[in-house]
Amino acid sequence: MMDDDRVSAVQAILSDYVKSPSLRHLRDPHSLLRVARDIVKCLDREHGVWQKWTGEREALLKSAVGCWIPIETLREYLNGLPGPPLTMTDVGQRLRAFEEEPYANYPDEDLRDGCLAIFASEKAEGTELPAIIGLLAEYVEGEHERIRLERAARYKRLRAQERQEAERRLFSGADCGWTQIGKAPIWYCRKNGRVFRLTPTPDKRWEMHRIIELSAEEKGKLIGRYGGRGDATKAVAEIAYLPEARF
Repeated sequence: MMDDDRVSAVQAILSDYVKSPSLRHLRDPHSLLRVARDIVKCLDREHGVWQKWTGEREALLKSAVGCWIPIETLREYLNGLPGPPLTMTDVGQRLRAFEEEPYANYPDEDLRDGCLAIFASEKAEGTELPAIIGLLAEYVEGEHERIRLERAARYKRLRAQERQEAERRLFSGADCGWTQIGKAPIWYCRKNGRVFRLTPTPDKRWEMHRIIELSAEEKGKLIGRYGGRGDATKAVAEIAYLPEARF
């Protein structure tokens, strides 16, 4: 049978896990592994090196990982929970140990001011520390998602600009690497002023033709069949400077 502290600690771990609104997070193998590891460590803590940490203390401190909360405030609250007195070093080093675990996150320096502003506001209102930690965790998660989406949008815009620039070079007559025109599955490249077209085949290979005009309808001269664009690129590098009569 588990004692009440262990039951509370396991409940806290599971509660922290299922509070995420993301089904992707709940089903993520890494997240499941982390929860399993946390539960095992909680149940076996009497054999661990951190002797001052009861289940309630561990669960609370771990929920603060990734958030910016003054160590003194954490220490004051944790010392109100069952267990031997904790020093600032006890709390700081235990928190650091949590941050260094696999799949954990260090506090994001860019979110420091936002976290501390929320903390100060909620503390002034008299909000209990566990509730403040929960609010900060939601803020951090939301900011990370916002940043991820912004980065994805910037990457998408950059890729679109690169495609437009590649098309511009292709149509201008400049040498360029393999380039699509629009969303067509056909690729073109120009090397030494010569144009090559790469077309996918039903057997998932590529046929390369030497062509005169940028047209999918032009039959062109078959150069070869290749397993990928990399192989075709090597072939272009070998033949682009050969005399016309050689290929």
